[in-house]
Amino acid sequence: MNLEEIFRIVVTYIVRVLEGMGIFVIIVAAGQTFYCYIKSMFNPNKRMIKIQFAKNMVLALEFKLASEIIRSVVIEKVEDLYVLGAVIAIRVILTFVIHWEIKTDMEQKKNDDDTNDCKNIKKEDNG
Repeated sequence: MNLEEIFRIVVTYIVRVLEGMGIFVIIVAAGQTFYCYIKSMFNPNKRMIKIQFAKNMVLALEFKLASEIIRSVVIEKVEDLYVLGAVIAIRVILTFVIHWEIKTDMEQKKNDDDTNDCKNIKKEDNG
């Protein structure tokens, strides 16, 4: 076994570990989010649950993206490089979309909190 074969085997294991970490984050996040959702079933504002789940999905995507980048080190065919480039592009786009959604939800939550604060002040003034 030469050095190149050993390198390929090591890279393959590293890629699998990183992909496993991403999958683990997704599973834990999904379970945690479902638990929080059930726990707050009667709470009309579930925005923070959604935001936390989105943040966890971004973290999982980062692990998956890291595995794809490392996988690019051992690509032999140009066709494989095209497929890998497409997968990386999709994951990067997903990450940006999720970041945008988190930012939008955080702004809406802040606006909701500000509106609730104004309502509380009006109630105190009238009370």
